[in-house]
Amino acid sequence: MIGKELNINSKIKLNNGIEIPRLGLGTYRITSQKEVNRAIHSAFDCGYRLIDTASAYGNEREIGNAIKEYPIDREEIFITTKLGNTDHGYEAALKAFDESLRKLNCDYIDLYLIHWPVKGRIESWKAIEKLLEQGKCKSIGVSNFMISHLEQLLQNTSVIPAVNQIEFNPFMYDTDVYNYCINKNIIVEAYTPITKGKRFSHKVIKQLSKKYEKTPAQIMLRWSLQKDVVVIPKSSNPKRIKENAEIFDFEIEKEDMEKLDFLDEKLRSSPDPYNFI
Repeated sequence: MIGKELNINSKIKLNNGIEIPRLGLGTYRITSQKEVNRAIHSAFDCGYRLIDTASAYGNEREIGNAIKEYPIDREEIFITTKLGNTDHGYEAALKAFDESLRKLNCDYIDLYLIHWPVKGRIESWKAIEKLLEQGKCKSIGVSNFMISHLEQLLQNTSVIPAVNQIEFNPFMYDTDVYNYCINKNIIVEAYTPITKGKRFSHKVIKQLSKKYEKTPAQIMLRWSLQKDVVVIPKSSNPKRIKENAEIFDFEIEKEDMEKLDFLDEKLRSSPDPYNFI
């Protein structure tokens, strides 16, 4: 478990040597150009450098435009996007990637993920391995993969995913998947890290919020950081974006981390990945 040495510029090294920022901006359901600009530019102003999107979000073009309008070098930004569920298969995955690259208006993607473990994922992964070899993406990974999905992938391909992006927060804490990824040197990346606000009023969260003089969202985000997890809270509100970044000036004590560890209730906001075969 890591502590106070973290800051807004902190990164974690992936299993291929590439470094990913520990805090990023999620962009699910942020689609209008005006809203995307506000979110991306506010995030950059606060020091965020990781932007997470997906072809399924329908905002890659808008995100590409927003990035171009901000005075920042491409090399400073870490862009993640994902392969859509209808684009699986070797050739289809290659075509889908090129489309995402075109919409984002950049020369490469920092992290390309398989969004969900749907049928055809092995052939898609082989295509993504080719993209990695060609330098079109700097690192590759998966999203919503449980242990069975990861084991199947590892048995049939040559590149271990660098990242597994899953729902992860104190109320959705799958220790089996988390520990498996740690043992395989796969970084866990947390989406829905603050439960979409559904558990802000939980008594333990409220107690720790008062103790540390931090918001419920900041308590949950800090918990994930101290688990050595990359966090990508989604927001288009500049105030919330700034608030979500103010998690590097305190540390949750061990006994309080343990309290949070025991809050798991399998609270999901997305489909259950265990239902994917």
